[in-house]
Amino acid sequence: MEIKQVKETCIYVQDLERTKNFYSQVLEFPLIGSRPGRHVFFRAGTSVLLCFNPEATKKEDTLPAHYAYGPQHLAFEVTSEDYVSWKEKIQKHNIPIIHEQIWGDKYYSFYFHDPDGHLLEIVEAGMWDD
Repeated sequence: MEIKQVKETCIYVQDLERTKNFYSQVLEFPLIGSRPGRHVFFRAGTSVLLCFNPEATKKEDTLPAHYAYGPQHLAFEVTSEDYVSWKEKIQKHNIPIIHEQIWGDKYYSFYFHDPDGHLLEIVEAGMWDD
């Protein structure tokens, strides 16, 4: 048996409206669902990014309780052709790029924060394929 991919990833945020604005307007992720006070969900390529209010999800009564606090890390893969455009897009929104990395003299990535302090990374496609 084989796992195909990580289908969904979740982060925990303090302000769902601010999160919705950041991921839908800055990163242009399509919004696929929301529930006031609980969550906002986005399409991220073939995966889903789930953004939850931890205070709501730790009190679940129909699903297992889940929550976390503190900064988390996510990496989003883009084509090599789009890498520079993504860097320019982030800078255009006055979001500081806090680090750029060359991996194995072949692949580039850069890091920045979302409004909740989560560490986001844009990485060139192919990095984990070798």
